[in-house]
Amino acid sequence: MTTDEKKVALVFGGSRGIGAAIALRLAEDGFQVALTYVSRPDKAEELVAAIKAADGQALAIQADSADPAAITAAVAATVAEFGQIDVAVVNAGVLRFAMVDAFSLDDLNLMLDVNVRGVFLAIQAAVKEMRDGGRIITIGSNTAIRTGVAGGSVYAMTKAAVASMIKGIALDLAPRRITVNNIQPGPTETDMTSDMIPRLIEMVPLKRVGQPGEIAALASYLAGPESSYMTGASLTIDGGFVL
Repeated sequence: MTTDEKKVALVFGGSRGIGAAIALRLAEDGFQVALTYVSRPDKAEELVAAIKAADGQALAIQADSADPAAITAAVAATVAEFGQIDVAVVNAGVLRFAMVDAFSLDDLNLMLDVNVRGVFLAIQAAVKEMRDGGRIITIGSNTAIRTGVAGGSVYAMTKAAVASMIKGIALDLAPRRITVNNIQPGPTETDMTSDMIPRLIEMVPLKRVGQPGEIAALASYLAGPESSYMTGASLTIDGGFVL
Protein backbone atom coordinates (compact mmCIF):
# COMPACT_ATOMS: atom_id res chain seq x y z
CA MET A 1 0.00 0.00 0.00
CA THR A 2 1.25 3.46 -0.78
CA THR A 3 1.12 6.17 1.84
CA ASP A 4 -1.73 7.99 0.11
CA GLU A 5 -3.80 4.88 -0.50
CA LYS A 6 -6.94 4.27 1.51
CA LYS A 7 -6.34 1.83 4.38
CA VAL A 8 -8.93 0.21 6.65
CA ALA A 9 -8.33 -1.67 9.90
CA LEU A 10 -10.77 -3.69 11.99
CA VAL A 11 -9.80 -4.16 15.65
CA PHE A 12 -11.72 -6.87 17.48
CA GLY A 13 -11.79 -5.90 21.14
CA GLY A 14 -10.72 -2.34 20.46
CA SER A 15 -12.49 -0.19 23.03
CA ARG A 16 -10.15 -0.48 26.02
CA GLY A 17 -6.60 -1.28 27.04
CA ILE A 18 -4.28 -2.71 24.40
CA GLY A 19 -7.02 -2.79 21.77
CA ALA A 20 -7.82 0.89 22.24
CA ALA A 21 -4.14 1.81 22.03
CA ILE A 22 -3.83 -0.15 18.79
CA ALA A 23 -6.93 1.49 17.31
CA LEU A 24 -5.55 4.94 18.18
CA ARG A 25 -2.11 4.14 16.75
CA LEU A 26 -3.51 2.77 13.50
CA ALA A 27 -5.69 5.87 13.16
CA GLU A 28 -2.55 7.97 13.60
CA ASP A 29 -0.94 5.85 10.88
CA GLY A 30 -3.71 6.86 8.49
CA PHE A 31 -6.09 3.92 8.81
CA GLN A 32 -9.84 4.26 8.90
CA VAL A 33 -10.61 2.18 11.97
CA ALA A 34 -13.54 0.00 12.96
CA LEU A 35 -13.45 -1.43 16.47
CA THR A 36 -15.65 -3.85 18.34
CA TYR A 37 -16.78 -3.77 21.95
CA VAL A 38 -18.97 -5.96 24.15
CA SER A 39 -20.21 -4.17 27.26
CA ARG A 40 -18.83 -0.62 27.35
CA PRO A 41 -20.36 1.47 24.56
CA ASP A 42 -19.27 4.61 26.44
CA LYS A 43 -15.59 3.67 26.17
CA ALA A 44 -15.99 2.71 22.52
CA GLU A 45 -17.69 5.99 21.63
CA GLU A 46 -15.09 8.00 23.58
CA LEU A 47 -12.39 6.37 21.49
CA VAL A 48 -14.26 7.00 18.23
CA ALA A 49 -14.70 10.64 19.24
CA ALA A 50 -10.98 10.97 20.00
CA ILE A 51 -10.05 9.56 16.61
CA LYS A 52 -12.49 11.83 14.82
CA ALA A 53 -11.26 14.85 16.79
CA ALA A 54 -7.81 14.15 15.31
CA ASP A 55 -9.32 14.15 11.79
CA GLY A 56 -9.51 10.37 11.59
CA GLN A 57 -12.42 8.11 10.71
CA ALA A 58 -13.72 5.47 13.11
CA LEU A 59 -16.69 3.23 13.75
CA ALA A 60 -17.67 1.36 16.94
CA ILE A 61 -19.49 -1.95 16.52
CA GLN A 62 -21.12 -3.96 19.30
CA ALA A 63 -19.95 -7.55 18.84
CA ASP A 64 -19.35 -10.33 21.34
CA SER A 65 -16.46 -12.49 20.12
CA ALA A 66 -18.12 -15.51 21.74
CA ASP A 67 -20.91 -15.13 19.14
CA PRO A 68 -19.99 -16.33 15.62
CA ALA A 69 -22.83 -14.33 14.05
CA ALA A 70 -21.65 -11.15 15.75
CA ILE A 71 -18.14 -11.64 14.38
CA THR A 72 -19.44 -11.99 10.85
CA ALA A 73 -21.71 -8.98 11.32
CA ALA A 74 -18.79 -6.85 12.51
CA VAL A 75 -16.85 -7.62 9.35
CA ALA A 76 -19.91 -6.82 7.23
CA ALA A 77 -20.46 -3.52 9.07
CA THR A 78 -16.84 -2.53 8.51
CA VAL A 79 -17.05 -3.20 4.78
CA ALA A 80 -20.39 -1.40 4.56
CA GLU A 81 -18.89 1.68 6.22
CA PHE A 82 -15.40 1.79 4.74
CA GLY A 83 -15.58 -0.44 1.65
CA GLN A 84 -12.71 -2.81 2.44
CA ILE A 85 -10.46 -4.37 5.08
CA ASP A 86 -6.67 -4.22 4.87
CA VAL A 87 -5.73 -5.10 8.45
CA ALA A 88 -7.53 -7.17 11.08
CA VAL A 89 -6.34 -7.10 14.68
CA VAL A 90 -7.81 -9.79 16.90
CA ASN A 91 -7.43 -8.55 20.45
CA ALA A 92 -10.69 -9.71 22.05
CA GLY A 93 -10.05 -12.01 24.97
CA VAL A 94 -11.20 -13.01 28.43
CA LEU A 95 -9.21 -13.97 31.51
CA ARG A 96 -10.36 -16.26 34.30
CA PHE A 97 -8.11 -17.69 37.00
CA ALA A 98 -8.78 -20.82 39.08
CA MET A 99 -6.94 -23.92 40.19
CA VAL A 100 -7.52 -26.97 38.04
CA ASP A 101 -9.79 -28.67 40.57
CA ALA A 102 -11.97 -25.57 40.88
CA PHE A 103 -12.18 -24.33 37.29
CA SER A 104 -15.82 -24.17 36.25
CA LEU A 105 -17.08 -25.59 32.99
CA ASP A 106 -18.76 -22.27 32.18
CA ASP A 107 -15.47 -20.38 32.48
CA LEU A 108 -13.64 -23.05 30.49
CA ASN A 109 -16.17 -22.83 27.67
CA LEU A 110 -16.14 -19.02 27.71
CA MET A 111 -12.36 -18.85 27.39
CA LEU A 112 -12.28 -21.42 24.61
CA ASP A 113 -15.13 -19.66 22.80
CA VAL A 114 -13.54 -16.19 22.90
CA ASN A 115 -9.80 -16.83 23.08
CA VAL A 116 -9.57 -19.68 20.57
CA ARG A 117 -12.72 -20.16 18.51
CA GLY A 118 -13.39 -16.42 18.39
CA VAL A 119 -9.87 -15.73 17.13
CA PHE A 120 -10.17 -18.31 14.37
CA LEU A 121 -13.61 -17.12 13.31
CA ALA A 122 -12.53 -13.46 13.30
CA ILE A 123 -9.61 -14.28 11.01
CA GLN A 124 -11.80 -16.48 8.82
CA ALA A 125 -14.44 -13.78 8.43
CA ALA A 126 -11.95 -10.97 7.88
CA VAL A 127 -9.88 -12.66 5.17
CA LYS A 128 -12.97 -13.25 3.08
CA GLU A 129 -13.21 -9.47 2.71
CA MET A 130 -9.50 -8.64 2.88
CA ARG A 131 -7.51 -7.47 -0.09
CA ASP A 132 -4.43 -9.42 -1.11
CA GLY A 133 -1.35 -8.15 0.70
CA GLY A 134 -3.29 -7.52 3.90
CA ARG A 135 -2.33 -8.12 7.51
CA ILE A 136 -3.68 -10.30 10.31
CA ILE A 137 -2.41 -9.52 13.80
CA THR A 138 -3.44 -11.50 16.87
CA ILE A 139 -2.83 -10.46 20.46
CA GLY A 140 -1.74 -13.52 22.37
CA SER A 141 0.22 -13.63 25.62
CA ASN A 142 3.66 -14.54 26.89
CA THR A 143 1.86 -17.11 29.04
CA ALA A 144 1.97 -19.28 25.92
CA ILE A 145 5.65 -19.68 26.81
CA ARG A 146 5.64 -19.34 30.59
CA THR A 147 2.45 -19.50 32.65
CA GLY A 148 4.18 -17.95 35.65
CA VAL A 149 1.42 -18.28 38.24
CA ALA A 150 -0.82 -21.03 39.56
CA GLY A 151 -4.40 -20.91 38.36
CA GLY A 152 -3.52 -19.74 34.86
CA SER A 153 -3.52 -23.07 33.04
CA VAL A 154 -6.58 -22.43 30.87
CA TYR A 155 -5.55 -18.93 29.85
CA ALA A 156 -2.07 -20.17 28.95
CA MET A 157 -3.58 -23.03 26.97
CA THR A 158 -5.75 -20.69 24.91
CA LYS A 159 -2.84 -18.37 24.14
CA ALA A 160 -0.60 -21.29 23.18
CA ALA A 161 -3.36 -22.39 20.82
CA VAL A 162 -3.30 -18.96 19.14
CA ALA A 163 0.48 -19.11 18.71
CA SER A 164 0.12 -22.48 17.01
CA MET A 165 -2.95 -21.50 15.01
CA ILE A 166 -1.37 -18.51 13.29
CA LYS A 167 1.44 -20.64 11.85
CA GLY A 168 -0.96 -22.79 9.88
CA ILE A 169 -3.10 -19.83 8.84
CA ALA A 170 0.03 -18.02 7.67
CA LEU A 171 0.68 -20.89 5.27
CA ASP A 172 -2.93 -20.86 4.11
CA LEU A 173 -2.79 -17.15 3.29
CA ALA A 174 0.76 -16.90 1.94
CA PRO A 175 -0.39 -17.25 -1.70
CA ARG A 176 -2.42 -14.06 -1.17
CA ARG A 177 0.54 -12.27 0.46
CA ILE A 178 -1.52 -11.81 3.61
CA THR A 179 0.80 -11.98 6.60
CA VAL A 180 -0.33 -13.47 9.91
CA ASN A 181 1.59 -12.60 13.07
CA ASN A 182 1.00 -12.84 16.82
CA ILE A 183 2.03 -10.37 19.53
CA GLN A 184 2.63 -11.91 22.96
CA PRO A 185 2.56 -9.18 25.63
CA GLY A 186 3.68 -9.75 29.18
CA PRO A 187 2.23 -7.90 32.19
CA THR A 188 0.73 -4.73 30.73
CA GLU A 189 -1.17 -1.97 32.47
CA THR A 190 -4.81 -2.61 31.54
CA ASP A 191 -8.15 -3.09 33.27
CA MET A 192 -7.79 -6.86 32.90
CA THR A 193 -4.48 -7.09 34.75
CA SER A 194 -4.51 -4.16 37.18
CA ASP A 195 -5.04 -6.27 40.30
CA MET A 196 -2.25 -8.70 39.37
CA ILE A 197 0.47 -6.23 38.41
CA PRO A 198 1.88 -5.57 41.89
CA ARG A 199 2.89 -9.22 42.33
CA LEU A 200 3.88 -9.79 38.70
CA ILE A 201 6.15 -6.77 38.44
CA GLU A 202 8.77 -8.42 40.64
CA MET A 203 8.94 -11.29 38.12
CA VAL A 204 9.82 -8.94 35.26
CA PRO A 205 13.59 -8.42 34.85
CA LEU A 206 13.06 -4.80 33.75
CA LYS A 207 11.07 -4.23 36.96
CA ARG A 208 8.13 -2.53 35.30
CA VAL A 209 5.00 -3.45 33.40
CA GLY A 210 4.36 -2.70 29.76
CA GLN A 211 2.22 0.15 28.50
CA PRO A 212 -0.53 -0.37 25.91
CA GLY A 213 1.17 2.12 23.61
CA GLU A 214 4.26 -0.09 23.47
CA ILE A 215 2.18 -3.01 22.25
CA ALA A 216 0.45 -0.70 19.78
CA ALA A 217 3.81 0.36 18.35
CA LEU A 218 4.61 -3.26 17.53
CA ALA A 219 1.16 -3.71 15.99
CA SER A 220 1.80 -0.62 13.88
CA TYR A 221 4.97 -2.21 12.50
CA LEU A 222 3.16 -5.47 11.72
CA ALA A 223 0.39 -3.54 9.97
CA GLY A 224 2.82 -1.62 7.80
CA PRO A 225 4.82 -2.32 4.64
CA GLU A 226 8.14 -2.91 6.39
CA SER A 227 6.90 -6.17 7.93
CA SER A 228 5.86 -7.75 4.63
CA TYR A 229 8.52 -10.51 4.86
CA MET A 230 7.40 -11.63 8.34
CA THR A 231 4.60 -14.16 8.73
CA GLY A 232 3.72 -16.95 11.15
CA ALA A 233 5.76 -15.30 13.90
CA SER A 234 4.96 -14.84 17.59
CA LEU A 235 6.71 -11.76 18.94
CA THR A 236 7.09 -11.58 22.72
CA ILE A 237 7.17 -8.16 24.37
CA ASP A 238 7.34 -8.67 28.13
CA GLY A 239 10.37 -7.01 29.72
CA GLY A 240 12.21 -10.33 29.83
CA PHE A 241 9.52 -12.19 31.82
CA VAL A 242 9.99 -15.45 29.90
CA LEU A 243 13.81 -15.44 29.95
